[in-house]
Order: sequence, then C-alpha cells, then structure tokens
Amino acid sequence: MAPFPRTRNGESRMATFDVNAARAQRLEALGRTWSFELDDDTFELPTELTRATAAALRSLDDNDVDGLLRLLLGEEQFGRFEQHEITMQDIAALLEAYGKETGLGLGEG
Repeated sequence: MAPFPRTRNGESRMATFDVNAARAQRLEALGRTWSFELDDDTFELPTELTRATAAALRSLDDNDVDGLLRLLLGEEQFGRFEQHEITMQDIAALLEAYGKETGLGLGEG
C-alpha cells in the first residue's frame, strides 16, 4: 500500500476526496436518468436525489405512492403516468428495479 502524501513539514496526510470527480464517475456509469416503459409511453426517473428531494420524500406518508411518484417523475410526467392503468404490483416491481439499478431504496417499509 502506498504511503499517504507528506505535508511540507514531513507529516503524512490523507488524500482529499473529490466529490465532483466521484459524482462524475457515478453519472458516467449510470447516466442522469433511469428510464422505464409503460404501454407506449416512456418515463424517466433521476439516478441521484438532491438533499431537497430526499427531505421531501421523508415528509411523505409511507403509503403515499402517488406522492412518491409525483415527486420523482415531476408534474408533467406524473400527469401522463396517471393516464395508464397500473397495479400496485406493477409499481412495486418498478420501484424494485429502480432501486437495483440506481442503489436507491424507495418504497421500502
């Protein structure tokens, strides 16, 4: 294992973690959005959540599936999504696939 870099006075220091580089690497691997198809329509969900979105998710009731989807899809996409006949089992499968692909655990009690 390589030693830590040294400071001017010879003390070792840990390398600095570059958040921007790590984010760029994640986004390169996953992309900015995760897509799913429903009937003849395509929808996109974010692969990463902002702190504001995470806070809004925490404020939702655990059973507020529409609130969760509205928050993730946005108003325009959610309006289209509502036009489809979809079961709770479909939504559970969708959230499970989304979680596996992005590492985001949503809809878990």
